[in-house]
Amino acid sequence: MSSRSYDTITYEVGGHTATITLNRPDALNALSPHMITELRDAYHAAENDDNVWVLIVTGTGRAFCTGADVKAIPGDGKVINERPYLATYEQWEAPQEGTPPFRTMAKPVIAAINGLCCGAGLDWVTTGDIVIASDKATFFDPHVSIGLVAAREVVRVARILPRSIALRMALMGKHERMTAQRAYEFGMISEIVDHEHLLARAHEIADIVNSNAPLAVRGTRLAILKGLDLPLHEAEMLAESFRERNLRTEDSLEGPKAFVEKRLPEWKCR
Repeated sequence: MSSRSYDTITYEVGGHTATITLNRPDALNALSPHMITELRDAYHAAENDDNVWVLIVTGTGRAFCTGADVKAIPGDGKVINERPYLATYEQWEAPQEGTPPFRTMAKPVIAAINGLCCGAGLDWVTTGDIVIASDKATFFDPHVSIGLVAAREVVRVARILPRSIALRMALMGKHERMTAQRAYEFGMISEIVDHEHLLARAHEIADIVNSNAPLAVRGTRLAILKGLDLPLHEAEMLAESFRERNLRTEDSLEGPKAFVEKRLPEWKCR
């Protein structure tokens, strides 16, 4: 197992899985500019490490992430990062804060929600590829309760929850929390796990995903995500182009060969 050193998160690679753990438990894993900078570095490291096929993101303590650190919020109500204001393209986009760069990365992210999850913490729920949660997890959005417009966070929530439920979460603010069970019933998370076994279950799921052909996993993920913003026929054609690209890989030959030979495939990720 290898690791990288950070102040506000931990990063470990074991097997083909990189585990990123939000590690500011005394601040309920609230996002500071420094934490955002470290998260972006960790995402970049995982995406560019050929040995990493899947990412897990989780948190320490009783919270997964409680959104932006109110002590570090500038006048516009959004944590940007440690770079000068408007110095980079990303600062002209909708602020992403701790969100994985899901639109541009190929590798899947498993979010393991270990506790309180609100505000910008919801971004992992709405952009993660597989989202599981502890039975102690709760979900809410506090923006309107602290005088801020709930923007990107609840716009994303409204894409995965029924309209009236998303609006209820957004307009009730900090005064109502969604339980893990209710989140599961609405499909916001895909599994509830006993709290003590959450990380172990996340790694079990990662191992299952990693038992599949990694390039086929990435192409399938991209076909689904990129296709969501397209009309159906165009989405089908885009998915077909990813399928054809994958046919040029060694792994696309290894899969059928292993099946015929009745053995486990040996994926090379190429």
